[in-house]
Amino acid sequence: RGTLHAWPGMATAGWRLIAEPATAEAAADAPPATGNGARANGRRTARNGGGDPAYTSGQIQVLEGLEAVRRRPGMYIGSTDQRGLHHLIYEIVDNAIDEAMAGFCERIDVAIHADGSVTVEDDGRGIPIDRHDKTGLSGVETVLTTLHAGGKFGGGVYKVSGGLHGVGASVVNALSSSLEVRVAAQGGLYVQTYERGVPLGALQKARGQRTGGTGTAITFLPDADIFETLDYDFETLAARFREMAYLTRRVWIAFRDERGGPDALPRERSFCFDSGIEAYVRHLNRGRGPLHPDPVHVGEERDGASIEVALQYNGGFSETVYAFANCIHTIDGGSHLTGFRSALTRALNDYARRARLLKDGDPNLSGDDVREGLAAVVSVKLAEPQFEGQTKTRLGNPEIKGAVESAVAARLGQVLDEQPAIGRRIIEKAVTASRAREAARKARDLVQRKGVLEGGMLPGKLADCSEADPELSELYLVEGDSAGGTAKSARDRRTQAILPLRGKILNVEKARLEKMLAHEEIRTIITALGTGFGEDYDADKLRYHKIIIMTDADVDGAHIRTLLLTFFWRFMPRLIEDGRLFIAQPPLYSLRYRNRVTWLFTEEERAAWFEANPTAGEQGSLQRYKGLGEMNADQLWDTTMDPARRSLLRVEVRDAAEADELFSRLMGDDVPPRRAFIMTHALDATLDV
Repeated sequence: RGTLHAWPGMATAGWRLIAEPATAEAAADAPPATGNGARANGRRTARNGGGDPAYTSGQIQVLEGLEAVRRRPGMYIGSTDQRGLHHLIYEIVDNAIDEAMAGFCERIDVAIHADGSVTVEDDGRGIPIDRHDKTGLSGVETVLTTLHAGGKFGGGVYKVSGGLHGVGASVVNALSSSLEVRVAAQGGLYVQTYERGVPLGALQKARGQRTGGTGTAITFLPDADIFETLDYDFETLAARFREMAYLTRRVWIAFRDERGGPDALPRERSFCFDSGIEAYVRHLNRGRGPLHPDPVHVGEERDGASIEVALQYNGGFSETVYAFANCIHTIDGGSHLTGFRSALTRALNDYARRARLLKDGDPNLSGDDVREGLAAVVSVKLAEPQFEGQTKTRLGNPEIKGAVESAVAARLGQVLDEQPAIGRRIIEKAVTASRAREAARKARDLVQRKGVLEGGMLPGKLADCSEADPELSELYLVEGDSAGGTAKSARDRRTQAILPLRGKILNVEKARLEKMLAHEEIRTIITALGTGFGEDYDADKLRYHKIIIMTDADVDGAHIRTLLLTFFWRFMPRLIEDGRLFIAQPPLYSLRYRNRVTWLFTEEERAAWFEANPTAGEQGSLQRYKGLGEMNADQLWDTTMDPARRSLLRVEVRDAAEADELFSRLMGDDVPPRRAFIMTHALDATLDV
């Protein structure tokens, strides 16, 4: 049933809710429904092996060239869904960014054409066109047909780069039904075309084509036989390009989407930031009430590595820190982030002692204290980064920790001494956080007990499932005791747990940690999931691999859903990043017509049904469901909880910075930005009165 936007403007500001339709496989595995919501347990039939037990060398396959990429694309781009599709573009753009980091590229143009093909063009030096000694091919063909071939293996071409394995361009070539590369070099234009990774001829100089500059342009059409979809998401791509522009100051990235049709104007975005990550931090703190007007900037070369940090405090309670290595977002942090945090804690404690803002008997400020209300970007560029795993989510270089720590501590100490008003505001905020820390610690210890739930922890609230495997278990967070009772009767007791929530949970965007942990409903959620929260979050302890928010289809239900999303985003973002958070989609209407019940899930479906059946309006009986408790157990199971027929919406983050800013604007203390948002989107709102 398509895409649900939880509030107006959310689609362009960072959140995307992706429908998870029922599949034939799910239908086949689902247990049959039996009376009053009870479910029969399904059984899996064991398969006994058979056939020839002999195993010889003749059964070992050797995949030549790019065949391995086409056979196992997930090993190289993660998946063949939309994320994998986007990854193809990122691989080519990353190569252009490497040229920009090396100082040879000033502009990158990305265009999605009407036929679904993509062109990435840069004004860098161009892929080498001369003959490669080892392969006997041109440099262009070598790069596009040979895995682990590139200028990033210590040959002196790139001091730093994001693409370290030399597989990017060749993987894109292998997974494209067609690809054309054009290289401007030596005053001429050189062209070569491919089909599914196979060259249709050698690199040729285009006749009569002369150029005055250099650069590379690659146009590719992803292979429809490989990818599940060829539908690019404009906002997701634009967010990634904006991030790249922040991290590579003064490079111009122009993005154009021509898929609007012959009569529609193309969508376009361009990004270029003279102040780089300082502009990024200002963007993160937009609408949050910064404590000081300008971000503190650190920029140094130490031990052969480039270190750049920008930080600024705001009046909020949450920490927003993004770490990058060679323009790659290391979402799991690493040594550079560890060094930054150590420097921040040390520098602020040293300054507080020097300025006598902390007395002799006062304990030092903790890391949690000094990071409350912090927005920061940490970007390092080094020649030999050691990423943990192909996904490059964590930086492992031990030497970069000390380099970042010394650079940040020195610069931050200097700024605090020169601008004591800034230092005083930051320390006062950290001291206030420290005073609240003891109460929060006691509440945290109460909530984060180790082991599984004890019987007395959640009396009468959690109706757990019998399945012990988290992969097969799901937890419904249900609005209200009435709907919770219906859901308990409707559920499959083997795999579905129900946790009713009483009323609206606390808005954590406006509350300190100790107040959040004093809220009973939030403590209940944290304990039921079993993962802990914040920096203590442990994904391996998650007791259910589907967390499903199920609220009423009215204004209060939307508000409760938004409050829950705020909590998960602020304290369990990994849950969202891992694709574990979902939103149930109960029907809005039931339509009885000619002894048949039709469920309508959106206003558009209702309008379409009556448009297709114009004479049926007076004969049919239409019922609007505002509350889950209005349905009986069988109806709730059939429409919303049956894995074979339900439609879940997976919550995904398209742009973390935009999502962060959106929550601050809509759920924070600062009223004027929220008022402006409401006025801007008033006509987009659907009012149910």
